[in-house]
Amino acid sequence: MFEGLDFSKMGAMLEEVQKKAKEFEDESSAREFGAKSGGGLVSVKANGKGEILDISIDDSLLEDKESLQILLISAINDVIKMTEDDKKAMAGRMLGGLGGLKL
Repeated sequence: MFEGLDFSKMGAMLEEVQKKAKEFEDESSAREFGAKSGGGLVSVKANGKGEILDISIDDSLLEDKESLQILLISAINDVIKMTEDDKKAMAGRMLGGLGGLKL
């Protein structure tokens, strides 16, 4: 299971993993994602951490609370899914870039 793995280099490998994880976190934080619902009546922007940065609501929805809630929930769910999918993709690239780990 661990053939070809040089345990004397484990410290260097852990340092590389920590470095890659920090790069991943920094890159993820800097990314921005946007989602719209209702044909653009509601738009939501989030960063790579999944933190909501901005919400834009068309004035025509201000008197239709139920529609506003539905469109807002939809846009927020979409942008959160985008950030999660991006994190998974970045983690896959990060782990793929850690050569030498053959388990």
